Amino acid sequence: MSSGSNPTPMVGEATKENATRSEAVFDDSPFRYDDGIESNGADRRGSVPARLTSCLKKLENQLVEYSLEARGIERVQEHERIPKLTWVSYLQVFLLWMSVNLAANNITLGMLGPAVYGLSFLDSALCAVFGALVGATAASWMATWGPISGIRTMAFGRYTMGWWPSKLIVILNLIQMIGYCLINCVVCGQILSAVSPNGSLSVAVGIVIIAVISWIIATFGIRVFHYYERFAFLPQVIVVSILFGVSSSKFDLSTPSHGDTRTVIGNRLSFFSLCVSAAITYTPLAADFFVYYPERTSRVKLFSLSLFGLLCSFTLAFLLGIGLASGITNHPSYATAYNNGQGALIVEGFSPLNTFGNFCSVVVALGLIANAIAPTYSAGVDFQVLGRYAERVPRAIWNTLGVIIYTVCALVGRSHLAEIFTNFLALMGYWVAIWIGIILEERFIFRRQGYNWAVWDEPAKHPIGIAALIAFLVGWAGAILCMAQVWYIGPLAGLVGEYGADMGNYVGFSWAAVVYPPLRYLELKHFGR
Repeated sequence: MSSGSNPTPMVGEATKENATRSEAVFDDSPFRYDDGIESNGADRRGSVPARLTSCLKKLENQLVEYSLEARGIERVQEHERIPKLTWVSYLQVFLLWMSVNLAANNITLGMLGPAVYGLSFLDSALCAVFGALVGATAASWMATWGPISGIRTMAFGRYTMGWWPSKLIVILNLIQMIGYCLINCVVCGQILSAVSPNGSLSVAVGIVIIAVISWIIATFGIRVFHYYERFAFLPQVIVVSILFGVSSSKFDLSTPSHGDTRTVIGNRLSFFSLCVSAAITYTPLAADFFVYYPERTSRVKLFSLSLFGLLCSFTLAFLLGIGLASGITNHPSYATAYNNGQGALIVEGFSPLNTFGNFCSVVVALGLIANAIAPTYSAGVDFQVLGRYAERVPRAIWNTLGVIIYTVCALVGRSHLAEIFTNFLALMGYWVAIWIGIILEERFIFRRQGYNWAVWDEPAKHPIGIAALIAFLVGWAGAILCMAQVWYIGPLAGLVGEYGADMGNYVGFSWAAVVYPPLRYLELKHFGR
């Protein structure tokens, strides 16, 4: 963001003082970073071999020398946060979600309504928008805990799941975020390849381009991340509006959904669930981006702006994708492009603009960087939640490992994007719906007096986690019975229509919500925490 005070030294640096300040991510005010070492030299994050500790410490200090974020999952104290909360700080919330979410991967997700589920434009649009609303509501609520707690979302989960069971949630979240980045890379590669003359630029090259740029920005940390997201939405809004204008004449607004009544109902439920999953999967990382906001931040404003930003971006992206895919049946050029990849259909939509259309396609492709940065950044801190030793490894190294994993996976699976979307994305939404149901009940039934944020890293002060783990597994059982994927249709889901109806999100949520309260009462009675 704009320049602020000169940064002061980093906590724990041998030749420097006890605190560091970097430029504010939201205004001109500074905030501090803390590397998790007490001023007396004591390590509060667990011991590792001395040589490894020394090497990692030197690396952290080197990162600070280059103005990179060295903080990991340590709680951000109130005095370390931005001291001045202005209208720009609140506007940043809306702009961040717009930039992160108005991306080509959501355009291609919208295509699945007509192209895979055989739904009409109207059916697809209603399922997409209301599905996004449901999922975005959960993500927006979770975002409000960032300023209140000053801790990352996965660390906040310890207050419900307990120290050890919460690691299972972290692993699932890492798989989810790496999977989203994989999808981003493939879509970007498809678009850049389709734009290049005669496909001279391979999809693989496009994958590497977005992975490298996302890695650089995510490694720099929260300040550069927020600064980039403040402006990244603007070119996307422009090119998406242009694409609406040049392609809308080929949208099919009249053809009804395919199949008998029960099949159409099942496909509506499945596509609705897919769109819920796309939005709700922001929930496990939503608080990460606002831990530097002061505790006095208005929860209502933060929630409302997050919801508005997510819903606006999802609506624009989904409706555009639905419109493009609806034209496949009546326009052979659209069908040919879609067979080459969803990204190629976006390029075909710009084709009336010739060279300028290719330029717009490149802008759309590069817009995926904003979407990939968020999970790449959060993955770096989430790896640290796995344990004391993992916490000692600098966030930048975990970011690098995550980028390597999803780049390799994208290169291997670049020809199967639709299958990845329909199978992976909905599957990942199940666990988030179950997890958020347990979190909500813990908060409104058992934590009405609030949380003690000072014990965020003390295992003995958190629940045992038995109740939450059992409820989570019960919810998963319900989700399996009611899931509808290409490779598996649950016995209950298969009762609806020819292809089943994906109800895993709702059944998993409700089953977990039913069994958690009595189990938690028993856990409190026997263990007292």
